[in-house]
Amino acid sequence: MFFLDKKIIMSEQNYNLVFVFPGQGSQSLGMLSEMAESFPLIKQTFEQASDCLNFDLWKLVQQGPVEDLNQTHNTQPAMLTAGVAMWRVWCEQSDIRPDWVAGHSLGEYTALVCSDALAFNDAVTLVAERGRFMQQAVPAGIGAMAAIIGLEDHQVVKVCADTAENEVVAAVNFNAPGQVVIAGHVAAVERAMAAAKEAGAKRALKLPVSVPSHCTLMEPAAEKLAERLNRIEIQTPKMTLINNVDVAAHTADEVIRNALKEQLFKPVRWVDSIKYMYEQGVVNFVECGPGKVLMGLNKRIAKGANHMVMYDPATLEKVMEQLNG
Repeated sequence: MFFLDKKIIMSEQNYNLVFVFPGQGSQSLGMLSEMAESFPLIKQTFEQASDCLNFDLWKLVQQGPVEDLNQTHNTQPAMLTAGVAMWRVWCEQSDIRPDWVAGHSLGEYTALVCSDALAFNDAVTLVAERGRFMQQAVPAGIGAMAAIIGLEDHQVVKVCADTAENEVVAAVNFNAPGQVVIAGHVAAVERAMAAAKEAGAKRALKLPVSVPSHCTLMEPAAEKLAERLNRIEIQTPKMTLINNVDVAAHTADEVIRNALKEQLFKPVRWVDSIKYMYEQGVVNFVECGPGKVLMGLNKRIAKGANHMVMYDPATLEKVMEQLNG
């Protein structure tokens, strides 16, 4: 075990600290393997998830095959479990708690669990079903997503409008200045990619995903998700949780449910979310979970803040040192 004797000198609640949780796209084979060697909570959390899912989630995450891990109904519980496992280790090792949490797309479910608004067992089965609903709504090969690099947001929105041609293609993830993800029908996405390059985009890169998230093609999945959400209990988050849809913090369970429903077919407003928290005085941003995708985005959005990442023993120790400094 690491850090068990470290004395925490900060107050339990830290009002200028946010933990942010990654979503799909940050998964990789072998993620959290180093953490698991030092902290039993990692495997224990995956075992709890496996019991809910009726298959060995840790084995899939560690051994693959990668094609199975990347199937959205597997990716979603894997990423949620990884984020919660890291959070649990943090809570075991430190008394410091963020006053703010947020998650990118799927990561919002992780934020709900870590803020005690959603039970972990409920969340694991919920996001697995969410993934199945999404895949059923748009079978493999029908939809696509692509990252557009180097254009202004309004330019990407216009490119999508100009190239839709009675199909769906829209700007769906406003991730960072000059980085917008689009989603929709395959042909429409490809037309938009070509038009974006003509408009001056530095890159237009199709993403390796099996569903076109956050566009109107997901409305059938959202209706099924809403029915499922009505069967689980949602509490008031114990931290200020900024959601993707309207960059607001909600406390009423029915409003949180509706935000999760709308999240499936409305854009992820990540730039606005990070800007809002920074403007409210948040200066320490910690990405909690596999990878460092969000830290890279956040650095470009809130340039004056302190950005950290936590996904292995070394980065965990570094975060603790910085926050205790």
